Amino acid sequence: MRYKVLFFLFFTLQIRAQAPVDKAPDRKHGDGPWTQLIIRGVTLINGNGAPPRGPMDIVIENNVIKSLHVVGYPGVSIDSTRRPELKEGGHELDCEGMYLLPGFVDMHGHIGGRWQGVGGEYVFKLWMAHGITTIRDPSCGNGLDWVLDQKERSANNEITAPRIQAYTVFGQGSYDPISTGEQAREWVRENAKNGADGIKFFGAAPEIMGAALEENKKLGLRSACHHAQMDVARWNVLNSAQAGLTTMEHWYGLPEALFENRTVQDYPLDYNYQNEQHRFKEAGRLWQQAAKPHSPHWNKVMDELLELDFTLDPTFNIYEASRDLHRTRRLEWHEEYTMPSLWRFYAPSRISHGSYWHFWGTEEEVDWRKNYQLWMEFINEYKNRGGRVTAGSDSGFIYQLYGFAYIRELELLREAGFHPLEVIRAATLNGAEALGMDDEIGSVEVGKLADFVILDENPLQNLKVLYGTGAIKLNDDNEVIRAGGVQYTVKDGIIYDAKKLLEDVRLMVEAEKKEEDFQILQPGMKKRVP
Repeated sequence: MRYKVLFFLFFTLQIRAQAPVDKAPDRKHGDGPWTQLIIRGVTLINGNGAPPRGPMDIVIENNVIKSLHVVGYPGVSIDSTRRPELKEGGHELDCEGMYLLPGFVDMHGHIGGRWQGVGGEYVFKLWMAHGITTIRDPSCGNGLDWVLDQKERSANNEITAPRIQAYTVFGQGSYDPISTGEQAREWVRENAKNGADGIKFFGAAPEIMGAALEENKKLGLRSACHHAQMDVARWNVLNSAQAGLTTMEHWYGLPEALFENRTVQDYPLDYNYQNEQHRFKEAGRLWQQAAKPHSPHWNKVMDELLELDFTLDPTFNIYEASRDLHRTRRLEWHEEYTMPSLWRFYAPSRISHGSYWHFWGTEEEVDWRKNYQLWMEFINEYKNRGGRVTAGSDSGFIYQLYGFAYIRELELLREAGFHPLEVIRAATLNGAEALGMDDEIGSVEVGKLADFVILDENPLQNLKVLYGTGAIKLNDDNEVIRAGGVQYTVKDGIIYDAKKLLEDVRLMVEAEKKEEDFQILQPGMKKRVP
């Protein structure tokens, strides 16, 4: 019981320590909405797995898609007589030759925090600049009231921000440890009354997890779980899915469900969970302790999760530094878009979560590369058998920056074996389904809301064109250029210049660096003298 209390207090104090940060200011960006908006001449890449089709005109009225019109053929001039008519007071956006996708859903989007030193405006603009129009905040680390305020203001388009789903950490707001099933049920009922959309679990004793998930399901709310090592030996992903959990975060708890010749992870005898390097070093060896791919037990676990219509949200990107620290630490966008406070948070530390670079080396990275191979094989096969896989970033930790990290997640789904159209489905319709919002968002269909990503390059050919910094390309004049970057993010029928949003962030970072006389330095390096 004593350890349960300490574990509860640890995560509760983590949440309280982060709150609050600055809220987003009043909206100054975005054109619209209009009673009618027509987006002209796009090639549509939908979220339902359909191949691209265009040119098309898309008609929106009062933020609802009213009709989709094929208006010609590739390489042939569009016959204006075939196009839908613009009504008085309407607005049209000429996007001929451009590509349009549904707005992206980030299923694991923490909205900054005091430890990272970044507030709502910085985070929201980075997300919106990368086409992310919906996020799920899996912890409400700035406090439920803070998140619900930003959720409402976003819904009313009073701020420049994605729409928000608020998932509180189990036990958040309670000063007494939850130690019985009835206490768990009572907290879940109160959480629903407070307006949360769901719960984020880190695990607990079986009787508490079972009671909480049962009550949450009864109330019609959704749930996510990072199955932390503190209770995963008694309650893994399969237990949670059977009890009603709707989404698994990362991969914790899944290898444990696949154990055949052990019941606990093969911890070294000097292991200490509070030592972040111990924790992440040994996590990199975990998949190798699970059942082999396509073995009877591996298949049994997968089949049961499929039967339960369970959602996997892998967040591949957040652990990528574990397999290639140098690459991740030197990502090109850090220099212009990473705040000084965020860079300090990433640095090697014994107390900052995810800053486990005490002595990270070749052996650890090799283990993590093997980890990824096995992890990706499970995720890809789960998708192939009809399972729902979504895209989430978990940004603000481990050198992963908001918005940019989400696009990296899409690249890693591609690496796992997803066809680019399957990647887009994971990023759009699958996320909407997992949130219970697929009647509103996730695909471009009549009756759904006007949430779109528009850019001038084909992301199916190269997902890198979705990065705010674009993709490197040699043009016909033998010049190296940056191609792509989202041009427009449309949310609720309001058109945002995505490149302008990104420029706002760059200027915010530039001002902060100038005020602090800050230079990005790699760990162990001393400040350079001009």
